[in-house]
Formats: sequence, structure tokens, C-alpha cells
Amino acid sequence: METSFNLKHTIDQIVKEKGIDKSIVVEALEQAVLTAANKKFRNTRDLEAHYNPEEGEVELFEFVTVVEEVQDSYREIELDEAREEDPEVEIGDSIGMKMDASGFSRIAAQTAKQVIIQRVREAERETIFNEFMERQGEIVNGVVRRFEKGDLIVDLGRAEALLPHKEQAPREVYRQGDRVKALITEIRMTTKGPQIMLSRTHPTMLAKLFEAEVPEIAEGIVEIKSVVREPGGRAKIAVYSHDSDVDPVGACVGMRGSRVQNVVSELRGEKIDIIPWSEDIARFACNALAPAVVTKVYVDEEEYAMEVIVADDQLSLAIGKRGQNVRLAAKLTGWKIDIKSETRMAEAELQQFASYDGTEVEEEPAEEATEAQPQVEAAEEEI
Repeated sequence: METSFNLKHTIDQIVKEKGIDKSIVVEALEQAVLTAANKKFRNTRDLEAHYNPEEGEVELFEFVTVVEEVQDSYREIELDEAREEDPEVEIGDSIGMKMDASGFSRIAAQTAKQVIIQRVREAERETIFNEFMERQGEIVNGVVRRFEKGDLIVDLGRAEALLPHKEQAPREVYRQGDRVKALITEIRMTTKGPQIMLSRTHPTMLAKLFEAEVPEIAEGIVEIKSVVREPGGRAKIAVYSHDSDVDPVGACVGMRGSRVQNVVSELRGEKIDIIPWSEDIARFACNALAPAVVTKVYVDEEEYAMEVIVADDQLSLAIGKRGQNVRLAAKLTGWKIDIKSETRMAEAELQQFASYDGTEVEEEPAEEATEAQPQVEAAEEEI
């Protein structure tokens, strides 16, 4: 086949630069030459194309069936003529004869080259898709390339990714060329190739940042039990230590707060409360409401709800700005939390007592009582 490019050199170059499996490139090349040959011969012949690595060329073979009397000169051959190629051939056998491929035009060669390019592009897309599918849930670094209606197109090196506007934290501003760190949340295969979706607001982003900063988390000594965020505002992360000698909160905070400050810096000042996780849901709720100090907790296990009593001067702290603190605490624990001040609770009890009409009520058995709940002291950590 007459070509204006070195096949062996071209294949090696594609494999090296694109990281594509050599067999894929060879298959694409063989298919391209076969397509060009069938087009030239108008599909009248039974052809096969095979790449010869020693010669660095694609060899074309025409297969014909050995018959006594030829009916189709393109697909059949007489026995005597066939035995000139193979003395042991018999009637009904199929033999392949190498064709002279030098008559192919440059157009056929160019067609083959274009098909190779197309197949390589498809293989490259598939390789990138599989590579990033394995990295889903990981944090990647990229460079902001351009903006599309508020969304960011981020260059990850081998591919471009999309950071939608809704997945960007409030008040974060980027310029072209800025470096950005984000979480891979989804990979989609589209007609234009793999589309990689990023997020900076996902709770897993916070967990992965701590995993990178805290060796005890990466080693499995400290476990992240739950993470909740209101991106750009506040976040709470519940941690637990599988080693009694390791303080989970202290490990996450680091020496003089260095570890948590690195995470806060990456999230552009987002406040982070590190909460010690507890199997006791009442104690866990007290920890989650930090920095507020809790006086009493009444738990309704059937409804997954609890009533939390705090001192009057702790009420606004427990609720937080626009209800943020109690809202995050409820999400962290997975329980409904109702907060009341001591004064309001006392007024409610007084009103209930005042409405009592004096009628004697039979006392319920101790095991059926649901009102009495142990008082839980609050354990807190504030960052």
C-alpha cells in the first residue's frame, strides 16, 4: 500500500502520546485498509487485512473457494490454479492469496489515516472515561480555563471538567488561570466524550480534605461518622477514634489548629465544628449543638425526636444565626431537635400545673413511664 506516512512509526507514536493500547490502534488500521479496499473493489471480493509488524505494513489477502468449475471469478478458483499456490489444497477448501496493494491511491491511504485518528479518539475517550470513573469521589486539582454561563470549565490535564455554578460555594470568585480543588461527583459519557462533574459544596469534599490533612483518618484510626455543611457558612463533622489513646477531635484540630485551619483556608473561611461522635444519641446531640451548653435532653425514640433545654442565655447560641446551628445539628444526628429555654420550660410546666383540675389520676407503672429521662451534661468542641 502506498502511503505518505510510516505505519510502524505512526503506531508507536500514537501509543506513546495517547496512552492507547497498541492492539486498538492496529485493529483500527486493519479495518481502515479493509474499508478502503472494499470500496475500491465494490465489495465483490472476500478480503482480509492483517498488520505485519516486521514489515511495518498492512497486508491484504483475497480469499477464494476451490471449485471444479468457476462461476464467480472474484470468489472462486479452479483446482489446478489453486494448487499452484498450495499443492495440498482440495475441492471446497478456502485459500488466501496476498494481493498487490501498491495500486491503492493516496485517497485510500488518507482514508485509512482518518479512520485511525477517529478510532484513536474514541479509544482515548473511553480510556479517560474509565480512568475518571475509578477516581469518582476523589478530590482533583485543576486550572480554570473559561466560563460558560456561570459554570467553570476546569482543565484537569488529560480532560476538561465542569464545575456548575450551583456546586460553587457562595462568595467564591474565580478568574481564568486560577487553580481550583474540587470533588469528582459524576462521570457521564456524551457524544462529545466523557463529561466530568465537579463540586465544592458536597459534604464528601470536607471529609476528603480532612482525610488528606489528618494521617489518623487515612490510617483508619479516626473515623468520620457524619458530615453536614452549609457551604460558605458553617459545617459540622462528627469523628470517632478506634484507639482509646487517640483523641479524635485533637487529631483533626492538629498542633495549634494547623490541620483544621488548612481545611478552613481551602474552603475560603467556612467555619467548622468538630464533634466527638457518641452512641448515646442524647450526648451526641449535646455535642452537636456546641458551642451552646445543654441543660437537659428528653428523648422520644419512637419519633426520633428530642426536646433540648438550655439556659436562657444559651438559647440564641444553640439555635444559631437564622437557625443554622440547630439545623446542622439535626442533620448531623438525623433526629428532630426542639430547643427550649429553661424559663419557657418552667412556664410550660407551671401552666400545665395550673390547668390541673384536682381529679385523681391512677399512677402509671414505672416501666411504662416515658417522661423521666436522665439529664445529660453537654460535651462540646468549638473551632
